[in-house]
Amino acid sequence: MAKKKKLVELIIDQFGEKFGVQAISLVELPAIESDWVYLSNENYLSLAKVDEDKRILVGAVLIPEKRIPRYDPEKGEEYEVYFTSETIAKAEELFMKNLKGNNATYEHQVDIQGLSVIESWISEDKKKDKSSLYGFEMPVGTWFVKMRVENDEVWQKVKSNEVRGFSIEGYFIDKIEEMSKAL
Repeated sequence: MAKKKKLVELIIDQFGEKFGVQAISLVELPAIESDWVYLSNENYLSLAKVDEDKRILVGAVLIPEKRIPRYDPEKGEEYEVYFTSETIAKAEELFMKNLKGNNATYEHQVDIQGLSVIESWISEDKKKDKSSLYGFEMPVGTWFVKMRVENDEVWQKVKSNEVRGFSIEGYFIDKIEEMSKAL
């Protein structure tokens, strides 16, 4: 017997006062299940400690159609959310247009200073996209950022793997769908 589980497409309310991504959070366990890489001065990808760091992180922010598990404690209900490539493109555009590139948090709880998005792009070609230079194999429509970290405390958390990826903070509206889940 199958149990119905809620599947929620998150979309942007373009008529709302606040909409889209307001900040990028550095987290230990990214919901999109994609860690970043950081670049050393020798220009190779490294997750190991190096002598001199560029202090640059590169990673995926949102992946189209990636189902992200969520839990509603008020209803005691598990559900999943996802973003379409169209919503991701609009979110990236609004993030850049509204100059949100210096808005960062730690684990969605604390605002942190000294982090800046220095590049942002949506992958357009699976083989020729810039993300492949960094070793990523993500679907077309994935939002990537390159972020400079000038905050010493945060950089130590990056190097010690206390934080391993990006997560978004923002305002979206729900488009609810139902899906079957086998028990």
